[in-house]
Amino acid sequence: MKKVHRWIRLFRHWATTHRYQRTLFPAAALDRLEKSIQSVESSHAGEIRVVIECALDTRSVLMGKTPHARAVELFGQCGIWDTEANNGVLIYLLLADRRVEILADRGFGELVTHSEWRVVCKEMEMSFREGQFAEGVERGIKAAGLLIARHFPVKGNRNELPDRPALI
Repeated sequence: MKKVHRWIRLFRHWATTHRYQRTLFPAAALDRLEKSIQSVESSHAGEIRVVIECALDTRSVLMGKTPHARAVELFGQCGIWDTEANNGVLIYLLLADRRVEILADRGFGELVTHSEWRVVCKEMEMSFREGQFAEGVERGIKAAGLLIARHFPVKGNRNELPDRPALI
């Protein structure tokens, strides 16, 4: 990454605050997203976890940490890899970069390809460019749910991960 781009990215991360995050995702939007996850999860046996982070710390930005690398960290920290059927999915949004990463547990193996998950990410990112953040996340939840339902049909209603999106 060029030095100029690194400084621009650093400024974006400094400027993206928790106040801005709460403006984009007020309690009512989080309630709606939580209900969307509950509804989607009733149609399959997978687990969806949404994490929305406003910005990375200065050191992470200067070291060039990517949204993907941060998503991998959070995948482990949130215990998404620890579902009984290895069917957890992380939808991670890094607001400062306006990037989405979707990580699926090993139970998906080759069932859902990286390019299929990228289509969901790109759809969400298009919504973000239009200023529709909560709506974009909701579209992503529904699209991910369709991919999960193809391979993990309903088998009872065991909820292993929190449904409420996490704001960090």
